[in-house]
Amino acid sequence: MTSPTFPTVIPYTPPPSVVPKVRRKMLFFDRAKLIVGLVVLFGFLTSKYHADVPYVTWNGAFQHVLRNSGFLLALAVVEVLRQIHYVISEKTPGYNHFWSYKMFGGWDRFWTRRNPWLRFRLQRIVKTLMFMSVIFWLLSATWNVSFLQAINDAPSRIIRIMFGSEQRLPFIFSILMTLVFSVGQFAAIFWFMSRGGTDILLPEEVDTRFADVWGQDKVLDKVKENIAMFDKPEEIEAKGGHVPGGILLWGPPGTGKTLIAKAIAGETGKPYVFVDPGAFQNMFMGVGILKVKGLYRKLRKLALRHGGVIVFFDEADVLGNRGGAVAGRQSTPQVVQGYQCLAARTYGYEMHDHHQAAAMAAPAEGRPGLLPDKVRVVMGGMGMGGGGMGTLQSLLTEMSGLEKPRGFLARRIRKFLTMPSKKPPKYRILTIMATNAPDVLDPALLRPGRLDRIFKVDYPTMEGRIRTYEGYFSKVKHVVTAEQVRRLALMSSAASGAVIKDIVNESLIVALRDGRDTVTWPDVLAARALKVHGMPDEVHPMALERHAVAIHEAGHAVAMVKLYKRYIIDVATIEPRGNVGGFVSPVPMEEPGFPWRRENENRIIVSLASLAAERHFFRGDNSVGVGGDLGSATGTARWMEGRSAMGDSFTSFTELVAGESSKGDFDLRVERRLQNLYAQALSLVQENELFVLAIAHALEEHKTISGEDIEAIFSGAKGPAVDGGWYHTPEFRFVYDRYHDAAISAHESQGKLDMQLPKPGSLVVVGADGTLHQWGGAAAPDHALPPVPLNNELPAAD
Repeated sequence: MTSPTFPTVIPYTPPPSVVPKVRRKMLFFDRAKLIVGLVVLFGFLTSKYHADVPYVTWNGAFQHVLRNSGFLLALAVVEVLRQIHYVISEKTPGYNHFWSYKMFGGWDRFWTRRNPWLRFRLQRIVKTLMFMSVIFWLLSATWNVSFLQAINDAPSRIIRIMFGSEQRLPFIFSILMTLVFSVGQFAAIFWFMSRGGTDILLPEEVDTRFADVWGQDKVLDKVKENIAMFDKPEEIEAKGGHVPGGILLWGPPGTGKTLIAKAIAGETGKPYVFVDPGAFQNMFMGVGILKVKGLYRKLRKLALRHGGVIVFFDEADVLGNRGGAVAGRQSTPQVVQGYQCLAARTYGYEMHDHHQAAAMAAPAEGRPGLLPDKVRVVMGGMGMGGGGMGTLQSLLTEMSGLEKPRGFLARRIRKFLTMPSKKPPKYRILTIMATNAPDVLDPALLRPGRLDRIFKVDYPTMEGRIRTYEGYFSKVKHVVTAEQVRRLALMSSAASGAVIKDIVNESLIVALRDGRDTVTWPDVLAARALKVHGMPDEVHPMALERHAVAIHEAGHAVAMVKLYKRYIIDVATIEPRGNVGGFVSPVPMEEPGFPWRRENENRIIVSLASLAAERHFFRGDNSVGVGGDLGSATGTARWMEGRSAMGDSFTSFTELVAGESSKGDFDLRVERRLQNLYAQALSLVQENELFVLAIAHALEEHKTISGEDIEAIFSGAKGPAVDGGWYHTPEFRFVYDRYHDAAISAHESQGKLDMQLPKPGSLVVVGADGTLHQWGGAAAPDHALPPVPLNNELPAAD
């Protein structure tokens, strides 16, 4: 991967040389406090010794403490020299410049050039040695032994003290130990609760690369630029810029956000830390803050050791908001309008159903349900915000508050030694967050400096879907051709990578269920119908109702084939699913754009084609199943007439489109439009009645057929499940007309349809009077009837 080049717009000028200046004058209290403290401590030790040994005079006690407390004298001498150094620095610029910039600054510059992880470990060792030295010095003073003897005797003496075989520590030590154990109990509880929520993968454990991410090339191009700056920060920092430290990946579920984050870690060779935001929600206040602090301590260590680290927050909307839709803050009720079908937005196709198109269908995994024209979504409740009280605030602080010096040595000892403050190392932490609800994230989280880059990971494009299908099909044994893969990608206009993977896996399951280990094209179609549209209900309607539903859906299908030029039929079915008795779903052949007037009119005709088909084939009668289609057609017509300048008026009737009733001129214009378009739908059904009957027969026989089967019926070819050649023979019209006449008779008499559905290949013979008769035997007659073309045969679908 090549690193990007950044054009130099503003010439870079090095910083001017440091101008010598005097040290800021110290306040009198700050100058005298340590000397005063040492004097008070010396007086306390003298008084204590005089009280312990009464026969010793004050002068003798003073001499004794002076001989045995040389460390106090040494500290006093050091403090006096330090104050002299301060006084000279406050009056002489050159002297102050030499010590602060040349000596101490040179020391810092020397260590800055060393490996950050080496510096971190050496600092840890020095701090540990200093702490232990203080402890053993106190023990040596308590036990009246030398420093080295205290180190040697400490283990055995502490064990004897714990078991009571030796005199316990002084009272002050007992108090300290009691405090340590008392506080330690709570510290241990919170430490235990603050564990978990993160998984760390070292560079050698991450094997995902950009080549494993399919269908997201545009996002990867932007991410690669970010990685180039993360790998070589000097190229942008030397020019006065800074490396973006955060990326937000947002988009629908299953589009590959987590995979992209893991691929970034694999490409950079940095550790990958996966964070589950749900683990930061705790019943005890403050635990989430401790988890955030602990997480960033780990990140800083990993960044120093490996030169950088990738941290990924999945479902960031759980942690990255202060309340609202996710966290539970009460919100104003919102009205979602204008969606007849959730599938039209999510999956890119429409569903023309037989029963209650506006009802919510019971969806299976990946199958959208139907939304009513107006759905009221109420979000309420109460909570403490994302992750609990203070968790988000702690996260924001850690993401941008890493510039302050940390540790006792960096803040106190260096100040005591008049050394300038040491800047902390640059922790190369690349924060990646993923969400499908970016609107609920706190604005403070999205500001530059925290999440600098925001990329939408959308559904793959056509070429991306083809590549994704090819990638997953390459992992299974199959006989699916490249053309079929392309058609499958065309049918999956809004399928995510996860959906594509699931369809290929379900195709393999369908093949294994049939005792095969090779995936075929019918397996893929069956798997896709199951995943996209869900499992059909175990309902077996009566023959008459089945025939009526088939006629209804066949009307939709014929209208779609003749009118929809930018769509192809995905699947047509008469198998009930929830409140839907059947449907025909088209999918776009290209990315959907803004609909035009003719397209909206075609959509209305397709909706009304079910009513036209029922009335045409059932002698003016129709079922209640057309109610949903009428609602869809009316909504579109009202939108055209009142909002889109596609009617006879330019006035915008917003309140009418929203659903309020009115019987004025507006409704009359809508009714006239529907009447005119219904006439076109009826004419379309009458002109293509044989194809309506043919598709209805295929639906009755197979229950569910694909768009390829419908194309085969029109062209007379062989489809995946349907042989369209039979529907282009007079035998079909003869046998199916008798079946339909029996259905009409049963419908008018409100009786039962007892005649069996004719099967493809039913044989007929010519009687003595020249009429056609159904052949009841299994063998063909000697004088087979030559095929006769249909009077209104139409070309294949575009």
